[in-house]
Amino acid sequence: MANFSLYIQQVPQKGRAVFAAEFIPAFSLIETCPMLIFNPQDGEHIKQTLLYDYYFEWGEDGERIAIALGYGSLYNHSFSPNAEYQMDFENNSLLVCAIEDIFSGQEICFNYNGDAEDQSPIWFETK
Repeated sequence: MANFSLYIQQVPQKGRAVFAAEFIPAFSLIETCPMLIFNPQDGEHIKQTLLYDYYFEWGEDGERIAIALGYGSLYNHSFSPNAEYQMDFENNSLLVCAIEDIFSGQEICFNYNGDAEDQSPIWFETK
């Protein structure tokens, strides 16, 4: 469930993206995304579908796969993010939090490496 007004918009060469429809102060919880959790066998099937581009590795060991509901699977990657995600394994939720002020009309991005400062390469070419 989003705590702030958000919207989806197409971004050239990136696809869909999540934007703030209002000012979001730094350190605010933007959204709590319930997760659909799949076992490793189901995960192999998901990797062969369109959902491949939208899943998270899930669990302490990262062996399961999860799809975030809400806007969770639509946030784009950035090595200069304005948000971060936290995995709440106990409640099967993904928490999306602002790490700096986000202004109305600004795209909300997090670092897919799971750490806002992690600059190691990701599995696709960034634009």
